[in-house]
Amino acid sequence: MIKVYKHRIYPTKQQAELLNKHFGCVRFVYNLALECKKLNYQGNKINISCYDLIRQITGLKEECGWLSDVAINALQQAIIDLEKAFTSYYRKLCGFPKFKSKGGKQSFRIPAQIKIDTTFGKLFIPKFREGIKIVFEREPIGKIKSCTISKTATGKYFASILVEDGKKLPIKPEVNITNAIGIDLGISSFATLSDGTKIKNPKYLRNDIARLKVLQRRASRKMKGSHNRRKANFIVARKHENIANRRMDFIHKLTYQLVCENQATTICVEDLAVSNLLQNHKLAQAISDVSWSEFVRCLSYKCDWYGKNMIKVDRFFASSKTCSKCGIINEALTLKDRIWTCACGATHDRDINAAVNIRNSGAGCSGVPVELLSIDGAMKQEKVITI
Repeated sequence: MIKVYKHRIYPTKQQAELLNKHFGCVRFVYNLALECKKLNYQGNKINISCYDLIRQITGLKEECGWLSDVAINALQQAIIDLEKAFTSYYRKLCGFPKFKSKGGKQSFRIPAQIKIDTTFGKLFIPKFREGIKIVFEREPIGKIKSCTISKTATGKYFASILVEDGKKLPIKPEVNITNAIGIDLGISSFATLSDGTKIKNPKYLRNDIARLKVLQRRASRKMKGSHNRRKANFIVARKHENIANRRMDFIHKLTYQLVCENQATTICVEDLAVSNLLQNHKLAQAISDVSWSEFVRCLSYKCDWYGKNMIKVDRFFASSKTCSKCGIINEALTLKDRIWTCACGATHDRDINAAVNIRNSGAGCSGVPVELLSIDGAMKQEKVITI
C-alpha cells in the first residue's frame, strides 16, 4: 500500500529562506513551462513534451543563476506535475492548468534522495545536508518514494512523505445488503444512515462567521502594503486555518468510525456533483462548510485500507422522492418537506428514506427494486404524478 505521512518541520532562519527560494524557483519554472507550451501550441500547433522542457533547464540556469541555489529535482518535478495537469485536462478530469500565484499554496516536491532520522528527528533532502528538524507523530514505515514540502498562509512548514510499505490491500467481501449501510449527506444533518442514525452538522464556518467578518473588516481598513495589514491578514489566515483543521479532524474521526466501528462491509453513498451544487448562491456557503467531497475521498481510501466496499449511487437517482417501501416517486415533494406520506400509506423521514434507498440501490435489494418498477408500480407512479 502507498501511504502519506504528513509531519510538521521546524527549519532554522537560513533553512526557511532556502525553502522560500525553492517555492519561488519552482513557481517560476512551472509558469515559464506553461507559457512555453501555450505559445508553441497557439503559434505552431506543436505540443512540446515535458522531456524537451526538462532539457532546457540547464540553459535556463545559465541565464538565471539563482536557479542553481535550489535542488534540480524540484525544478524537474514541477515540469512533470505540469504534464500531469495537461493529461488530466485532456481526459476531462479537471480544467485547463493555471499559472501559480505567489499568494497561493506554496509547495515543491522532491522525488528522490530523501532520508529521515527518527532518532534525532531530522529530514534530509537535497541542499539541506545538515537536516531539517521534524516532529514524527507516526514513524513512516516503508520505502520512501517522494517528499512534498509545503507552507501554509500562517507560516507553518510541513513535509508530506510518500512511502510504499509493501503490503497488499485486503480482499473485500462480496456485496450483501444485509451488511450494508446507506449514507445520505445533507446540510441540516451532516449525514443520515440507513439505520436511522443522524450525525449532527458541526457547522464550523457558520459558528465562526461573525468573528471572521470582524477580522476581515479590520484587515481591509489597514493601508495596503503596510506592516499592520500583514499582521491583520495573518490573523484572518490563522482563523481560517483553525476552522479547516477542526473540520478535517471531524471528517477523519467520522470516516474511521463508519469504516471500523460497525459491522457493515458495504457503504453506499450518493455520487454528488458538488461543483454544480455550489452554483446555488443561497446554499453555496453551507455546502462548502460541510465539505462533502473531502468526506467521500477520506471514506474511499479508508474502505480500501480496511477491506470494505464503497459504492457510489447515481446522482440522478431520486433517492429522497422515492418510497423505500413500494418504489413510487413523489414528484410533488419539495425541499422543505422533511416528513411525507406515500400513497401506499408509509410515512417517511426524508433523510432516512433517502439513506435506505441509497443502500438498496447500491447493494441491491432482495424485495421490490427501487430502480426498476413493475407495470403495476409504474401505473401507480403515473397516477401520483397526474394528481
